[in-house]
Amino acid sequence: MKSLLALLLITLTFSLVPQQASASEHVILAGGPALRKWENLRVEKDRHDKWWANFIRASTMRMDNLRIAYGPSAKLIWMVHRKGYVARAREDGKPYTTWITEQAAKRGAKLIWVDGGDSVIRVINSRPARSITTFDFFGHSNKHCFLLDYSSEIIGVCTAWLHEKDLRKLRASVFAPSAICKSWGCHTGESMNSYWRAATGKEIIGAHGKTDYAALSNGKMPAINGHWVLRASR
Repeated sequence: MKSLLALLLITLTFSLVPQQASASEHVILAGGPALRKWENLRVEKDRHDKWWANFIRASTMRMDNLRIAYGPSAKLIWMVHRKGYVARAREDGKPYTTWITEQAAKRGAKLIWVDGGDSVIRVINSRPARSITTFDFFGHSNKHCFLLDYSSEIIGVCTAWLHEKDLRKLRASVFAPSAICKSWGCHTGESMNSYWRAATGKEIIGAHGKTDYAALSNGKMPAINGHWVLRASR
């Protein structure tokens, strides 16, 4: 019961936080989409990323929520795995990286392209001390990794990731004392969130089960087929 109440409290805080000092930063990490040439080989129920922008739209919706909660001067840092969108743009014949750049500019976010786990860690560690007030991940994942790409180069295979055992490279000092962190990827509440806490000293809300981005079409954040947890049992 205590853990349930704690999760409810942090979830409410997540959307109803007061405005913070201008030094605070809000970091969002977005992974890349699968290619249709691979996913169309799967049975219908197992196909991913029919829409290229699942993780992009979820990111921009979160930015809009952050603007409401923290004000127009809030600093937004948006990391995006560029290679995945370049590949999907080539497949679809659309200028996705240009559109992503325009979405960042529209919301006053600093767009930083990343290519793997090491570059993600470098960006996070470069932030000022105690500045990261919120952190969100949107992308494919499993219980041990943020998958920055998936089914892009090879069907069902990830070639760029941030593994839970690499989280120890993060500088805990860049996170604000009351930092609110959440992974909107599948299964990260089953192991990875415990490694996050050990590395940063902060809790991260993760999914026990799969997340579903279909809710975006109704203007809602991703849903979960399972439940949200703060700490995994290891």
